[in-house]
Amino acid sequence: MSEHSLNDYTSDPESSEDEIEPKLKYVRLSNDLKSIFHKSSATCIAVHPKFICLGSHCGYIHILDHQGNSIQGKQLKAHTVSINHISIDANGEFIATCSDDGRVFVHSLFSKENNLTLNLGRLVKTIALDPCYYKGGANRRFITGDNNLTLYERTFLGNLKPVVLCESEGLVRSMCWTSNGNFLAWSSNVGVRVYDINSRCSLGLIKWEEHSGMSTERFRCNLRWADEKTLLIGWVDTVRVCIIRKRSAIELANRDLPEYLVDPVSTVQTEFFISGIAPLDQQLVLLGIPKVPEAEDSQSPRPQLYIVEYRDNDCVDVCADSLSLRDYQEYGVNDYHLDVLLGENQFFVVAPKDVVVASPYDLDDRIQWLIEHSKFEDALDILRRSENGNGSNVGNTVPQRHTVQTVGIEYLDHLLREGQYDEAGRLCLRIFEKDAQLWEDQIYKFASVHRLRSVSPYIPRTSDCKLNPHIYEMILYEYLKLDAQGFLDLVKEWDPALYNVCAVINAVLEHLLNCEVNKNLYVEALAILYSYEKMYDKSLSMYLKLKHKDVFTLIEKHNLYSVIEDMLTTFMDLDYKKTIALLLDKQPIPSGIVVEKLKSNKLHLYRFLDEYDKKNIKGKYHRELISLYAIFDRENKLLPFLKKSEHYPIQEALNICQKEKYYPEMVYLLGRMGDTKEALELIINELKDMQHAISFCQEHDDQDLWEDLINNCVDKPASYPEKLSRVFHI
Repeated sequence: MSEHSLNDYTSDPESSEDEIEPKLKYVRLSNDLKSIFHKSSATCIAVHPKFICLGSHCGYIHILDHQGNSIQGKQLKAHTVSINHISIDANGEFIATCSDDGRVFVHSLFSKENNLTLNLGRLVKTIALDPCYYKGGANRRFITGDNNLTLYERTFLGNLKPVVLCESEGLVRSMCWTSNGNFLAWSSNVGVRVYDINSRCSLGLIKWEEHSGMSTERFRCNLRWADEKTLLIGWVDTVRVCIIRKRSAIELANRDLPEYLVDPVSTVQTEFFISGIAPLDQQLVLLGIPKVPEAEDSQSPRPQLYIVEYRDNDCVDVCADSLSLRDYQEYGVNDYHLDVLLGENQFFVVAPKDVVVASPYDLDDRIQWLIEHSKFEDALDILRRSENGNGSNVGNTVPQRHTVQTVGIEYLDHLLREGQYDEAGRLCLRIFEKDAQLWEDQIYKFASVHRLRSVSPYIPRTSDCKLNPHIYEMILYEYLKLDAQGFLDLVKEWDPALYNVCAVINAVLEHLLNCEVNKNLYVEALAILYSYEKMYDKSLSMYLKLKHKDVFTLIEKHNLYSVIEDMLTTFMDLDYKKTIALLLDKQPIPSGIVVEKLKSNKLHLYRFLDEYDKKNIKGKYHRELISLYAIFDRENKLLPFLKKSEHYPIQEALNICQKEKYYPEMVYLLGRMGDTKEALELIINELKDMQHAISFCQEHDDQDLWEDLINNCVDKPASYPEKLSRVFHI
């Protein structure tokens, strides 16, 4: 058997670019069929799960396997002219044929003793073996169709006895026996009847309407039992679905009626002439040829195989495939046949010179078609649903040839070919998950196009799924060459245990030799890499070279406080707040050494001592703070500090304030020293604040001080004596 793509058997020249997913796949039978068709042509077919029987124009019966190979010794010369019909019993042990030569032939495939040839001397168009013929006894019976419907059965003595079951209006054109042997459907020129074998009665006539110019006699009636109670009829251009149902007890009591009746539940008109009919789950498979106007020398159209959904008197085409059968141009509707293996959903389409087997796409077929049409997401969706137990009901529910990984790899290759690198990277996470081997096998595809950056966010880096260190190093090297910021981000993000840190350090150093841009990013990365290798001196050197504040994180993380002493000013320049916080919180250096180190930079010293004093109440460095406050924050801090502290030399503080002419501070210090007279003069003459002077005198409550105030006010503006008068209530 050779399998081909769907296009080998279909033709649709106006098909759109967005192809519709097919429902059926096709296989052309070849092998020994080639030589058979070279000598003759097929007239009918009967299929069994074990084999195929093909009838020919020469009167031969060819018994073949399902691949088209002849079964040795099973070619039978049964008739002198074309074989009209073949029937096989349920067990595949007996076949029966009939022909226009008037003969009926029953052949045992395993014993010549049970062979039978019957010459009726009239045209025999159809035959049906009892499905249980192989059991022998009363089951050794068959029915023929000519001018009558005749049952042949064995008598008590073993003789063959014919019994006319029904007289026919014209020839019996076709028949079909249910698998349980209870009912037989048959057709004549006027319609279809169903015969109850057990009750030996007809259940009535389903009359077939003739359309103008289309006599039913010109068309073969196609009968098929979908099950023991459902009859499918396809005749001319009409489909009927009939149900055999049992009459109610009331119906049977009041009238002399058969126990069963035939109920046509659906009648559908088609746009084509019907060559065959078969069930497919809750759908129908129809073989037919399109209706075309007759013209001289016109070629016949391609036969088509349809899947239709029917409901009541309406149907919808699910798919319609045009079949490129050999020499189809020469054949009409009655030259084609359709048979089916119901349990396997295999449909055998027969033309005089061709046999093609159609079967529904299973999950693997659907997935393969989707792959070939670049519909990878749909294919993956089918696989995911199948894994979750939600697969399609058509064909096998678990794919045999495809997995999420195999389809995913094909999808990955497609995306890389299309240049969709970022999408390809995201796909890897979905497909490979924690399969380290798959990651390692496929990631080289990104390396070959220099797009490891597209997959790097998704590669596994956890302890339960870790790749070969070489993989991570490859990615880092690509970033090193092409994306400095990305390289730095990975160095920060990735666990250094994933790769050889020394090898990466060497690569960075080599890269820096010829690097003209983004040097700071590479130096920062070096600082981190050195810290991973516990080369903290080099790491600190890199950070300080960059003036990068992460140096403080490094110091705290690795307890490197001892390095601060030698580079204290450098650290203060970088971030004095963080430096002071380290000095005060961890106290890695005695305060005296810090003061000594910072005395050359008064601003740094001021900042340190200002924070130091907040945490130390002993006033150790208040002497130094007075001069520093006087320089850097006299307005907010000097006077409050002088009033609060008891740990500074007052005269030295006064000298500083006198030098800078800080009069409010001088007033406070003079008052504290007892030199109230000079303090009052500063208030009056320098500050020119009469209210302050009065308050000062009141505070010290000294008669001499009041006299000095009054004397100083004599030559002052009128407001001064006026304020004094209010004090003394004059």
